[in-house]
Amino acid sequence: MRVRRFYQQLEERNHNGAWTTEEDMLAFSTDIGALGRLVMAAEGRWVHDGEVKPELTAKLAECLWWILVLSDRLGVDMTEAFTSFMDKLDRDLVKSVAAADKHK
Repeated sequence: MRVRRFYQQLEERNHNGAWTTEEDMLAFSTDIGALGRLVMAAEGRWVHDGEVKPELTAKLAECLWWILVLSDRLGVDMTEAFTSFMDKLDRDLVKSVAAADKHK
């Protein structure tokens, strides 16, 4: 969040106000699009000038950063949310695999 606060200081100086949560989401969605192109380039499905791997690595990290920024702004405990989600997903998949095995 320290990095986001630096960006907010620049936004206030350059644009007379920090970005809203909606603007943060828009910036994140733009980065998701760039990530999509880099994934395609990594798989040989998009022509890309430059080194794909370091750019892909950086963009993945940036997207994760945006998720953490948004969760902070929206009051979501991301550690708890992720753990809870993964635990439920694990339980559901165990049941699904067991059910599929019964039908063989």
